Amino acid sequence: MAVTKTHPIKSTLKKALDYICNPAKTDGKLLVSSFGCSAETADIEFAWTRRHSIDKGINLGRHLIQAFEPGETTPEQAHEIGMQLAKEVLGGKYEFVLTTHIDKGHIHNHLIFNSVSFADYKHYHSNKRSYHYIRRISDRLCKENGLSVIIPGQDKGKHYAERAAEKEGASYKAKLKTAIDRLIPISSDFEDLLRRVQSEGYEIKRGKYISCRASGQERFTRMKTLGADYTEEAVAARIAGRSRPSRQPKKDDKRINLLIDIQTNIKAQESVGFAHWAKINNLKQAAKTMNFLAEHGISSYTELEERTESAAIKTDKLLASVKVTESCMVDLAVLMKHAATYRELKPVYDAYRKSSDKEKFLRGHESDIILFEASARALKEMKIDKLPSAEKMTAEHEALVTDKEKLYAEYKAARQEAREYSTIKQNVDSLLSVPKEQEREKYTER
Repeated sequence: MAVTKTHPIKSTLKKALDYICNPAKTDGKLLVSSFGCSAETADIEFAWTRRHSIDKGINLGRHLIQAFEPGETTPEQAHEIGMQLAKEVLGGKYEFVLTTHIDKGHIHNHLIFNSVSFADYKHYHSNKRSYHYIRRISDRLCKENGLSVIIPGQDKGKHYAERAAEKEGASYKAKLKTAIDRLIPISSDFEDLLRRVQSEGYEIKRGKYISCRASGQERFTRMKTLGADYTEEAVAARIAGRSRPSRQPKKDDKRINLLIDIQTNIKAQESVGFAHWAKINNLKQAAKTMNFLAEHGISSYTELEERTESAAIKTDKLLASVKVTESCMVDLAVLMKHAATYRELKPVYDAYRKSSDKEKFLRGHESDIILFEASARALKEMKIDKLPSAEKMTAEHEALVTDKEKLYAEYKAARQEAREYSTIKQNVDSLLSVPKEQEREKYTER
């Protein structure tokens, strides 16, 4: 299990980087990695990228912490998981420094990344959606590496303070929902409901959306944020006697779902109603499965196996192609960054080399010299003898973007087909196993 949290760095970037790279905490810096920059000069390289950006935002960088359950992972595994997390979340567009600390009772990763992308010079937008994206990737990586994960419950997406308040019965949203539910049966229309809500001490604000604020509440709560049953249209419909949006029957889609194993399903064993629904559902899914086989001309189990395997292989190949293209895009973006820095600062470095008083020259251009030398080292590590033109690299990057979009569209279609065939095969396996189960039951009865 890994717990993640993130916060902005507004003014202490160098201090934060020095802290996470502390040799005493990172096994003598063996557990320090970086991307698009050097860990030793990251603060200067972050600033250089920000200098070229119009949309800088207000932060110098962001600090992400990923903490693991004590005794559940090794420092090396934790560092690798942190690297995978950084690459997936940042997409090879932001410089970052990743370290793994082993000085406490639990192993944890520190990831500091630039607030501005060196690929397109746009600043990173941090919000609830981006945080939940980080958490989902972290949970998936933990699961893939055999670590425990946090199981999301009904409170998913709620702020901690709101969950705590709701447990104590003090959530403003929960109280407003209770008041609306209680007043709907005695209200003649939506306006009458608002008057009754107002008479209970709520302040009503009209605008594009109707908002309410209880006594002592700091901010107004839009009714639409309470859920699908509390939008203005939904409340008006409920007052008129129509069913709640969340309880309206869903449109029957054409997707084929897995058959439910009624014999082993706990809910089916505990609920007669659910068991009855499951039997009807299984009949529908079985019919859809047979129709699929007929429509696709599959007349034997062997042919179904071959189609399923072929769809899975095709999906894997396309995904591998997408990942190769993404890797090429990342490598090219890093090359473009260092090449641009090298070209821009080479005149300064040449002047430094020719200067009669290098120490004096360095005092006025220290950051530029450090940046140039860092880019020169990076290009040497990439084994770049001659810099390609900026126009050529830009054209190559655009071609890679086009290729990725095409490949990803093909991959999504192939993945859907593979999932469909997998579901069909599992349903057929279930249907073929029914007679065997029945024969076993008859034999047992004898």
